Amino acid sequence: MSTSRTVWLALFIVGGLGLAYNAFVRPHGMAKVYVERTEQTYIEANVAPPIGAPSDESATTKWLVKDSASFTDGRAVAVPSQVPIVVTETATVAPRTARERMESGDTSVSLSVVDSLGLWIAAFFTLAIFSFLWRDNPVYKFAESVLVGVSAAYWMTLGFWATLVPNLFAKLAPETVKAWAIPSLPIDADGRLSTLLIALVPLILGIMLLMRLSPKGGWISVWPLAFIIGTTAGLKFVAFIEGDLMAQASNTIKPLVALNDGQVQWSESFGNIVLLVGVLSVLTYFFFSIEHRGRVGSMVGKVSRVGIWYLMITFGAAFGLTVMGRITLLSQRLEFLFGDWLWIIDPANIR
Repeated sequence: MSTSRTVWLALFIVGGLGLAYNAFVRPHGMAKVYVERTEQTYIEANVAPPIGAPSDESATTKWLVKDSASFTDGRAVAVPSQVPIVVTETATVAPRTARERMESGDTSVSLSVVDSLGLWIAAFFTLAIFSFLWRDNPVYKFAESVLVGVSAAYWMTLGFWATLVPNLFAKLAPETVKAWAIPSLPIDADGRLSTLLIALVPLILGIMLLMRLSPKGGWISVWPLAFIIGTTAGLKFVAFIEGDLMAQASNTIKPLVALNDGQVQWSESFGNIVLLVGVLSVLTYFFFSIEHRGRVGSMVGKVSRVGIWYLMITFGAAFGLTVMGRITLLSQRLEFLFGDWLWIIDPANIR
């Protein structure tokens, strides 16, 4: 057995023994999630516009808690035909507080087996991804595949409930969606026909896009795809012009000598000069129509080299920011492992 395998095997054995000790020998164990369950009654009500709202603003229909202040001050009136909904809500409780309340006989606090199991699963997948530091192995590949599959399923579910249901199905069949998924969905009886006709456009485009799965009807999907790409490009172009180009131009047009009550602000003036030199030199670097020869070309080349310095400093700062972001993610994962899972670190003394 090679030295590296011996070291890793020793680490796995020591880690397993430490995990067993932490879970079964320590007084309070580890990786336990306690929750408090309470029942809340929600009532559908017509809520009047707030004070100071425009005169043409009408009341809105919302689901409010039974003891909401809106019922007390008269801004909300319950819808008589709607049956109240009773929802069991859960809130996480700190382990130390939960144990004290459970010992005193509080039955609203209990150990959540599902949440505790989820904590163990999260720790397993975190360690599985970290196992790549050893080498590429089946455990890492399994965790990677699960991550990709769960992410795809999550975004598909989010797209269905956050896009298709409220933006398409709710316009095609509002009564059905209101009774099935969105109880607070407002229904406009007057504009029902125009809303239905508008909703048919994305429905038809979506069906045409699904023709990509057909062996002979793939050409049909090109039309909605072209519509999507063209619309996105137009919107992004306008956003880029307003958010980047115009913002850069307006921030560049600054006085080289900044004054405040007749006094020269040296630091601000130096910053404005550096900004102007950087913008002009970088733009010169990307101006390839002049060859860097001769008197004019040599001058352009020198300015371009200044632009290269600006670019390298910018790229270095961006790379450093990216590295710091990854270090932050790593520290959060380690805090999760040693804090939420193992209960080894507890700076707030809540476990």
